[in-house]
Amino acid sequence: MNFLAHIYLSGDDDLIKIGNFMADGIRGNDYRNFNPDIQKGILLHRAIDTFTDTHPIFRKSKHRLHEAYGHYSGVIMDVFYDHFLAKNWDRYSETPLETYVAAFYSSLKEHYDLLTEKTKGLMPYMIERNWLVSYASIDGIATILFQMDQRTKNRSRMQYSVRELQEYYVNFEIEFTLFFDEIKQFATDKLAEITHDFSN
Repeated sequence: MNFLAHIYLSGDDDLIKIGNFMADGIRGNDYRNFNPDIQKGILLHRAIDTFTDTHPIFRKSKHRLHEAYGHYSGVIMDVFYDHFLAKNWDRYSETPLETYVAAFYSSLKEHYDLLTEKTKGLMPYMIERNWLVSYASIDGIATILFQMDQRTKNRSRMQYSVRELQEYYVNFEIEFTLFFDEIKQFATDKLAEITHDFSN
């Protein structure tokens, strides 16, 4: 799962969303240095990643890309799945995507002092280019993948994976829909478990 899905799967708490959003840059037990609700988000992020990486539907999607993109295929599928979430947002939320994303950006600014340095560095680009809303279009996904490819000095070739997105679009969307119903329930249950553990 990529940024948008991680934020969405965090529920309604702003700090849990922020913890989930910036969890990739936090290693090992370093999560304990943060506010308890941010800790919950970090732990939820890790559980979501494990669930996703081992799920047969996600692995089926990823397999289509493996020959061309190797170990980057999982990263690409994370972006593809965020595309289908953004594209079909009305199915998952009563709040319009633009409104939801704007509220999240405001939350990042409000809690700026709690963010990691990596997240602070990422924020201006993310907000200026409105990454989370741009996921909804294939052009937006193409731009994101191009930028990601540049960061690997074009070794990943991720920018070219838009071809596979278009070729297998219906298959990927069906798989996303089935998978996302399952991960929504998983995330709800896992967050309740994590919250219970923190209260004891």
